[in-house]
Amino acid sequence: MKRRLALAVATAAALTTVLSGCGALDTAMDCVKTADAIATSVSKLEQAVSNASNDPTQIEESLNSISTELGNLKDTTDNADLAKAVDDLTKGVESVRTAVKNGDTTPDIQPITDGATEIAKVCTPG
Repeated sequence: MKRRLALAVATAAALTTVLSGCGALDTAMDCVKTADAIATSVSKLEQAVSNASNDPTQIEESLNSISTELGNLKDTTDNADLAKAVDDLTKGVESVRTAVKNGDTTPDIQPITDGATEIAKVCTPG
């Protein structure tokens, strides 16, 4: 529930930025893309973790998808704060990936949630 709230805040903040005209248009567009990708990514990961007993490969597939999305986001943003937030989230993904490789079938995805929260802060206007 906490993760979904953080993602909702990120999405709302990004949309507020776009609709109110606050901040540079490029930053607003980067934030919208990021919020959307993060919401999708975290949702996929949550599903993969909850289904890990049925198919543990889903976690790795989900992490690969998240990594790809984050790589694309980093390549498309010229906003330093957003790029750093994406880097931090990438580190969270790598932390979870390491836990899974070490045999954890129910890894702590808090580092990913923390990364999503940081992106919400970057995307919040004002």
